[in-house]
Amino acid sequence: MPNPRDLGLPFTGQTGPLNAITDLAGLEVGHVTLILGEGKHAVRTGVTAVLPCGRNGAHTVPAAWFSLNGNGEMTGTTWIDESGGLTGPVMLTNTHSVGMVRDAVVAWGKSHGWTELWSLPVVAETYDGFLNDINGFHVTQEHAFEALNTASGGPVTQGNVGGGTGMIVSGFKGGVGTSSRVLDDSPHKVGVLVQANFGAREDLMVLGVPVGREIADLLPEREDTAGRDGSIIILVGTDAPLLPHQLKRLARRAALGLARTGSVAHNGSGDLFLAFSTATPEVAGGLEHWKALPNTSLDPLFKAVVEATEEAIINALFAAETMTGVHGRTVHALPHTRTLEVMRKYRRGSDVA
Repeated sequence: MPNPRDLGLPFTGQTGPLNAITDLAGLEVGHVTLILGEGKHAVRTGVTAVLPCGRNGAHTVPAAWFSLNGNGEMTGTTWIDESGGLTGPVMLTNTHSVGMVRDAVVAWGKSHGWTELWSLPVVAETYDGFLNDINGFHVTQEHAFEALNTASGGPVTQGNVGGGTGMIVSGFKGGVGTSSRVLDDSPHKVGVLVQANFGAREDLMVLGVPVGREIADLLPEREDTAGRDGSIIILVGTDAPLLPHQLKRLARRAALGLARTGSVAHNGSGDLFLAFSTATPEVAGGLEHWKALPNTSLDPLFKAVVEATEEAIINALFAAETMTGVHGRTVHALPHTRTLEVMRKYRRGSDVA
């Protein structure tokens, strides 16, 4: 994918080596992408797996979630609220595949030695029915297994992949995006991964520049999609030791990064955010020993979440490619050259090429 930073977009903050959520040691991401057929049964969907500590790491990590607007689904969150922990992977898919993927995680966990009598997997969704035959139920248990079994560290493929395959952002092709931040004067990092499927064209902002108003053509063929604010799932990970209530504070800050790109969280939008820490408590003598940064030290983390969320969304837009899907509908990619011309017009980054 063309890297927006390499193209001269002046994002703030220092990224990790990968500029991805996988800059968190041990975290693994896997995608299965389904692009099959044409016409009324065209398949443009998939599933993404995020394993906070990898397949062989800690099974439960501290976590919290936040709903900016709740027209969406993220399973397992009532237990996260109650327990302060996230157990197992986080899965991202389309709206009508949540149940299948949830059941697949239970089966996968049992085959991988999970000993709990029950499990409440976390599966989140956004709607891809404009491009995908969503009622064909094309995501299967085997696809979820593949995403989990092939998850790895290292660079994360972005754009038209995994759960983000058929997603749309502000009338342009959207999908999966990721970014990371290394904190100043601290060993800790923040990573963000988004499944982006939101926004009206006229609201789209790139680093404060009204790109959506400046590029008003290349709209999808149906006006209701061009003007509909869909949904976004935002995953925030950190290796900083934090308590669940502090992670809730991080999850809320993702809304500020989302707002920078032009979202106003419309009534029909499912904007659901999950934050977790890979710094797990130590267990000894029948007790859990938790470590946590003081609240007075959280501001750099808040800033990192906002910056990385904004950049992850822009990365998804720049990575996505034009797609034709169900019923021959086409959604165009964000035109890079024109976007950079708009950035120059507004003098946003003197090094924009």
